[in-house]
Amino acid sequence: MDQRRATTADADPIGDVITRVFAADPLWGPALARPDGRTHHLRAYWDLFVAGALRFDCTGIAGEVDAVTVWIPPGEDELSPDQFEAVLALLRAELPGSVDDLVELFDRFETVHPHDEPHYYLSLFATKPESRGRGIGMDLLRTDVAAFDAEGVPTYLESSNPGNDARYAAVGYRPVGRFEHPSTGAVVTTMWRPVGG
Repeated sequence: MDQRRATTADADPIGDVITRVFAADPLWGPALARPDGRTHHLRAYWDLFVAGALRFDCTGIAGEVDAVTVWIPPGEDELSPDQFEAVLALLRAELPGSVDDLVELFDRFETVHPHDEPHYYLSLFATKPESRGRGIGMDLLRTDVAAFDAEGVPTYLESSNPGNDARYAAVGYRPVGRFEHPSTGAVVTTMWRPVGG
C-alpha cells in the first residue's frame, strides 16, 4: 500500500481516524468520556494534537489514511503553548469534573518522557477500524523506524493499549517503564527503540 508524509491538507481525515480509534482506547476512551455520553468534544481535542504534529514533516500515512503515524521530531514539543492552552480550555468547558485527573495524567506522561537523548516520539498511531488485520499500520511503522534508523535516531512511544505491546516489541521496542491513570488505573507502558531495534 502506498505510503507518504502527511501535509496540513490531510488534517481532517487524520483527525477522523484518530478520533474514531482513540474513542475505544483503554486509557483515552474513559479519560475523555463525558458523564452524559456525548462525544462531540473528542474531535476538537484530537484535532489540536494533529495540528501540533503537522507543524513538522514527520506524520506518516498509508493508503487513503488507512493508517497514520503521528511523530514529533527530536527536541520539539507535541503542542505549541497556544495549542496546550486550547486543550486545557476545551477540557474545562467539556469535562470540568475530569480536568484535575487529566492534568495529572499529562504530568505523568511528561515526567516519564526521556529527555537525555534525542529521539522521534510516536505521539499517536492508529489504523482505521475497517482497515485492521492487514498489517497496514505495522508496515507504516516499520517504514518510519527504518528511516529514523538511517538518520541514526532512536524512537520512543507510550502504549496506552496493552494489546499493542507485543506488536511494538516485534519491531524492536523495549518496555522501559509504566504508569497509570490517576483514577481509572489504566496502564501506560513506555517503550524505547534504539537505532536498529
